[in-house]
Amino acid sequence: MEPLHAAIVGVGFVGRVHLEALRRLGIPVAGIAGSTPEKGQAAARALQVPRAYADFAELLADATVDVVHVCTPNHLHFAMASAAMRAGKHVVCEKPLALTAQESRELVRLQQETGRTFAVCFNQRYYPLCHEARARLLSGQIGQVRMVHGQFLQDWLFSPRVWSWRLDPSVGGALRTVADIGSHWLDLVEWLTGLRVTEVCADLATFIPKRLKPTGSAETFSEGTPADRAEEVSVAGEDYAAILLAFSNGARGSVALSQVCAGRKNHLWWEVNGSEGSIWWNAEDPNRLWIGRSDAPNQVLVKSPALMQPDARRYAAYPAGHAEGYPDTFVRLFQDVYEHIRSGAPVRFPTVADGHRQMVLCEAIGESARTRGWVKVGE
Repeated sequence: MEPLHAAIVGVGFVGRVHLEALRRLGIPVAGIAGSTPEKGQAAARALQVPRAYADFAELLADATVDVVHVCTPNHLHFAMASAAMRAGKHVVCEKPLALTAQESRELVRLQQETGRTFAVCFNQRYYPLCHEARARLLSGQIGQVRMVHGQFLQDWLFSPRVWSWRLDPSVGGALRTVADIGSHWLDLVEWLTGLRVTEVCADLATFIPKRLKPTGSAETFSEGTPADRAEEVSVAGEDYAAILLAFSNGARGSVALSQVCAGRKNHLWWEVNGSEGSIWWNAEDPNRLWIGRSDAPNQVLVKSPALMQPDARRYAAYPAGHAEGYPDTFVRLFQDVYEHIRSGAPVRFPTVADGHRQMVLCEAIGESARTRGWVKVGE
């Protein structure tokens, strides 16, 4: 069987993450495309990729490319993913899928029309112990789910000197923190529990209304720009979100989100409390799963394939005591995607429908914040 070939559009932080994961799986990367031919060529040389496409159209015209990885700023996702499917390519797209739910709904329709595989990079699902927790939750090991709560906190936007394209709503979208990291948390807890968020009540705030925007480009997670090479601009996207949640089985929940919390680097945690027990997990210590009981000692499960549920073992690639982290989540995600394309293996990965689901949730959260009340989540 001929190997599948990938191409990546977008050569920033996450584009390089995709490249590393594909190489670990032995999937040939035919080429990459940057925001300009010059950036693409420089990245191809630095990353030792055989080809730098002059533009996205040239990438799509390459008949050797089977799968397009869309790793660009948000406002380009819809057009690029649409064009890739129409060109007969499979798509792996970063989230959010688009700037509006209307656009993401069109991507769902187009995927159904073309029959192309379309995966969305909700990679947080792919920590081995998240699969373990899901297996336990869906098998009823903690009973009926009553509460789902947590946080996703970062500090990379803590300084007003830090700028990112994510701060520009015309590029990043109307919601910033909710769409960027909140969508990861919300997708994760719906997938873990098998429940749907049916209503939301949200409070959003912007603590840093003005920032220094560099006259040149700025990369995600950069440390900031000196004032003599930047201009002060107003920003409106939320620095903070607190969201109350109602779930389809009657459970309740809450989540706090921010990217301006000093000292919190990638502090994603969730806890699910049920009628028979609790489960808690933290992405900054991803190889430990806390299991709470009221009638017996609590437990901490250290990632160990031999001790994990059968459905979760396939995602623990290394033996007990060998830590698995953020880069490994992309490897396991892409492994599921490429196995499906290659052999028709079951769809175990987040799809375009999951990406659309988060767009719908984000729009409900935005409406709730504007109206200062509960909003039902549509489809």
